[in-house]
Amino acid sequence: MHAASPVVGLPSADPPYTGTQLAEWRLDAARLPRHVAIIMDGNGRWAQSRGLPRIEGHRRGVGSVRAIVEECSRLGLEQLTLYCFSSENWKRPEAEQRLLMQLLVQYLVEERAEILRQRLQFSVIGRREQLGEEVLREIDLTRSLTAEHQGMRLCLAINYGSRGEIIDAVQRLASDVAAGRLSPAEITEAHLAGKLDTAGMPDPDLVIRTAGEMRISNFLLWQISYAELWVTPRCWPEFQVDDLRQALRDFAVRDRRFGGLSG
Repeated sequence: MHAASPVVGLPSADPPYTGTQLAEWRLDAARLPRHVAIIMDGNGRWAQSRGLPRIEGHRRGVGSVRAIVEECSRLGLEQLTLYCFSSENWKRPEAEQRLLMQLLVQYLVEERAEILRQRLQFSVIGRREQLGEEVLREIDLTRSLTAEHQGMRLCLAINYGSRGEIIDAVQRLASDVAAGRLSPAEITEAHLAGKLDTAGMPDPDLVIRTAGEMRISNFLLWQISYAELWVTPRCWPEFQVDDLRQALRDFAVRDRRFGGLSG
């Protein structure tokens, strides 16, 4: 579990859950994943099914983000990665793109105090190009303010696509080879992993996808090679702490073989 140190001018972070609390929810700290990654799907469908504009689903989804971030932090997870905006989302109508970027800025501004209170480490993966100055300013400010924190890492995937990330990593390796710093024969998995946006982060142990879709959607293709997948029909605005706990219970009984035989 992560220890929380006080933040000047802010209340202390909520304490980690005790073993007794975890037992009440049939959770075992020793069998929790280090890193959970979530494909937050179904905001628009949730809204449309209720006769609401799609953006209302995205607004409602922010509430789910807030609850799940706090829960994962109190559970003592090392990292939570949220797929917020894919590189393919630029194909959506321009009005929806603008509103999504506005929501992102609003989230960072309004939740910054809570991120600081919980002593979270904040990071972002994805290409910075196409992101507006205001978005980049809020991202960089939040990242700099949390750089020394020791709590859970909250990683947002924004303008992210895994194929693009891998291409960028290969280009960096090619530059090293061209400069004579590395020979092609020396390249290993560790070299490539070290050039990815996620360099230094643990691979996800559990990938959760909402809205019932059975696909990965160009998300962390390299990093989730041995992750467990858990899919729920609930759309992201409906996803609650109880759903997360059920995913963690299911994860705890999975037999993770990493390509080998059952132990």
